Amino acid sequence: MAFVHAWPDFRGRCALLCSSLSALGFAATLLAGCEQGGANTPASKPAEAGIPAKVLQVAPQRVPIVLEAVGQVQGSKEVEVRARVSGILLKRLYKEGDFVREGSSLFQIDPVPYQIALAQARAQLAQERARQEQTRREAVRLKTLAEEKAISQKEFDDAISAQKMSDATLQAAEANLRQAELNLSYTLVTAPVSGVAGRIARSEGSLVTAGQDSSLLTTMNQVDPIWIRFSLSESDLAKLPGQRLDRIKSAEVRLALPDGSPYPLKGRLNFAATQIDPRLATQELRAAFGNPRVQLLPGQFVRVQVTAGERDNVFLVPQTAVVQTEKTFLVFTLDKENKAESRPVQVGDWVGSDWMILGGLKPEDRVILDNLLKVRPGAAVSPQPAEAKAAAPAPTK
Repeated sequence: MAFVHAWPDFRGRCALLCSSLSALGFAATLLAGCEQGGANTPASKPAEAGIPAKVLQVAPQRVPIVLEAVGQVQGSKEVEVRARVSGILLKRLYKEGDFVREGSSLFQIDPVPYQIALAQARAQLAQERARQEQTRREAVRLKTLAEEKAISQKEFDDAISAQKMSDATLQAAEANLRQAELNLSYTLVTAPVSGVAGRIARSEGSLVTAGQDSSLLTTMNQVDPIWIRFSLSESDLAKLPGQRLDRIKSAEVRLALPDGSPYPLKGRLNFAATQIDPRLATQELRAAFGNPRVQLLPGQFVRVQVTAGERDNVFLVPQTAVVQTEKTFLVFTLDKENKAESRPVQVGDWVGSDWMILGGLKPEDRVILDNLLKVRPGAAVSPQPAEAKAAAPAPTK
């Protein structure tokens, strides 16, 4: 009977134990679920990475002031070769477009008429010399007779006058001979300067007449030294510090050939106009260059670079890092916390692939070079070092 009474009590305790175990299992399950869901809570989310971008730490530099312009080549001497005597053009003695030395033969004009004229001048000279000797002997003979009062004074005076007239006629004959020799020498037309001879203006067999348009035979250009003519605008000239004319006169000039390659020799200005062209607002300049290999030909166009001093305390920033807005130019820089900030800048000329920054930056500022489409003011940036750059080339416009 005791067992029977105790059984219900045992059964109740078992039910209580099972309910406690169930509660513990639910709590464990709930704890596990919380632990699994904790990974998705905002508190455990990792920090966002900054925008990767290359960064350049700028430093002040000294940059040459280079002004650019388009120039045209011209010969230092441009000469028209003309016939100085009339006659038939018999022969061309040079190849068109070739370089010829001063004194080289270019054309042959028919010399026969001038050879005949020279022979006549020589005969006339011989005749006048004989006449002079005769009048001189006559004057000496009559002088003795006049002293002896054997002849009148008038006869003696006439003999002296005849002698003087003969002397003058002899001088004229000598001048005619020299003129005839000179005319004969002109039938062989020679190069007045060393340079490139142009195409022939009159073909062989043509009659050329001295002093008329038909006397033009060809043209020549002296190409060593060669001259380059160009002009600079007032805005370019205003970039020169100090006295403008002094800077221009002492400037160093270089050339870039039509294919973009640099001309190996330097030039110097040999002419600067003393006034500004009011129509174009430009100053005309001219520079002289050596041209021993005849790389530059008259009429050719080249790019002229005039170096006239240096500009201090400027910064060079790649063009891709400079953003142009409607009102200004700006770059993005990094602060101490690697946050981006926009910085308005004052730009100058291009220096190769860089902008010359005249204002708006300080030494050791860090300028963002790429990924600018993603960069916004205040955005976090993960800076990466920029590649080392070569020395800056001369500025371009």
